[in-house]
Amino acid sequence: MSKTYGKTRWKRFALVMVPSIAATAAVGTAMANNALAASFSVSGQSFKVTTQELHGTNFAQFGSIDAEQNGTPHPVAISAFDSATIKGLCQSVVTDPNVIPGLPWKLPKITLRLEAGNSDDVAKQVQAKNLLIDLDQLNADATFTNINIGQDASTLKGTATQGWHSKLGGLPTGAVGFAQAADKADLTNVQQQAWATSAGTFTLNGLKLQLHTDGTGECF
Repeated sequence: MSKTYGKTRWKRFALVMVPSIAATAAVGTAMANNALAASFSVSGQSFKVTTQELHGTNFAQFGSIDAEQNGTPHPVAISAFDSATIKGLCQSVVTDPNVIPGLPWKLPKITLRLEAGNSDDVAKQVQAKNLLIDLDQLNADATFTNINIGQDASTLKGTATQGWHSKLGGLPTGAVGFAQAADKADLTNVQQQAWATSAGTFTLNGLKLQLHTDGTGECF
């Protein structure tokens, strides 16, 4: 297997995601043939996330499918980090209470906005272990150290990725096709739309949560 050494930089991380997103067609075929289960059952509602800086170790990215309880599939690119330090985290989700059955009154749409890690002191920033982000849109400035693009996703290393594999009972070689991995990933000015996030530990220093009912509050 060939490897690329040194640092690789993309002004827009979305460019590197194109093969991963395209690979989800093969993932869908694998699922149809019972070769791969969906990684997560999701609510059917995506959310927005921004970060000023994200510095992660043992980065990996590969295609998969998240599915709603009704079976509606959502192709995603999963970004995995064994550890990550995040500065200026913002997460927002917009909910329409009027779709909830049984409410006797009409309410405006509500934006739930969460912020954490807004500090130049690394010790007061967000810390995550075994972080997994299921996303379908991401823009950022990114620098990767010792990146390897195009390997079989079943051969990916790292505790975050291996934990994901174990939830599915392991992955047959070639089951999810295209993947990429790097020793380190440094991202700035991150904007992403995600369907799910999970972590072994997630330390939200300086946590701030607000509800907005005036049409404001989204992270971007």
